[in-house]
Amino acid sequence: MSEPLRVLMVEDQADLRELIGTALRDFGIDVQTAEDGHDAVKKIAEFADFDIVFSDVNMPNNMTGLELSEHVAAVLPNARMILSSGYARSQLPALPDNVEFLAKPYRLPHLIKLIRSPE
Repeated sequence: MSEPLRVLMVEDQADLRELIGTALRDFGIDVQTAEDGHDAVKKIAEFADFDIVFSDVNMPNNMTGLELSEHVAAVLPNARMILSSGYARSQLPALPDNVEFLAKPYRLPHLIKLIRSPE
């Protein structure tokens, strides 16, 4: 049996972070959560073996999802980066090539399918 996917989910809303984290775990995904980009950087330094980092584009505390994606590309070059936003992709700055986009609102099955799909 293969190892479960290791996902770092970055979400500033505590209730949403808990809800999605629990749902992903229920689907057999190993999830760590972070409350903002700075917390995510700490978790990456601590665990350093995430398969996927999933974050909102707009995050509090002076680190956007785009800035986090640059950090992920530098320190976890084999990890996938998924950014989500309620804004249309055309309303966002250009996303780096290594970033996958998930429009909000999304349904849990769509998120699960994206996480489990190969690049």
